[in-house]
Amino acid sequence: MKWTEQAWKKIDEKYSAILDMPFVQELGNGTLPKNKFQFYMAQDSLYLEHFGRALALIGAKSHDIGDALAYLRFAEGAIVVENALHESYFQDFGVTDKGKIQPACHHYTHFLKSTAAFEPVEVAMAATLPCFWIYKKVGDHIYKGQQTVNNPYQRWIDTYGGEEFSDSVQRAIMICDLAAERATPVTRARMTEAFIHASHLEYHFWDAAYTGRTWN
Repeated sequence: MKWTEQAWKKIDEKYSAILDMPFVQELGNGTLPKNKFQFYMAQDSLYLEHFGRALALIGAKSHDIGDALAYLRFAEGAIVVENALHESYFQDFGVTDKGKIQPACHHYTHFLKSTAAFEPVEVAMAATLPCFWIYKKVGDHIYKGQQTVNNPYQRWIDTYGGEEFSDSVQRAIMICDLAAERATPVTRARMTEAFIHASHLEYHFWDAAYTGRTWN
């Protein structure tokens, strides 16, 4: 069994909890309140800036030149391509200011950047994988089960349920599996731990958007 298959089994329960979240359910059927999506988009835009920096650092630290190029392209996608989607949503949903980074986003980005900076590159790759993989699976889940016509969040669904994003996700999965094959047992265990922790942070990022969790 590949490392990613083993790692996913450890977060399958958390992934099921993500699918059952009010945020994801209401996003899929188009009933998510506008203010909750506004909060999410502002925080996600801030998140992508830091996520892109973590990906670029992984690219710089990668042992294989192909992996380095892949992660630099991932970084470009996070910062340029996905932020373009956010900018259009800012216009459509009346978001004029990203505001400041809030607790769930701060925790997640700090974890990713510190892992990219101080942990072995294989562990950093594993830490960033849930953002690719869980988003793709959630996007596919909504896309395939969708019955709502004129969903105001359709572009989000199309982005993460589409083929272009799928190519990046499959590339990231493949790189992580090859890295795990070459890693020591200790490093593989740390990869799994990082993957699990990031998956929990994915859950809390969406939960914070739904509940409007801010600094008190």
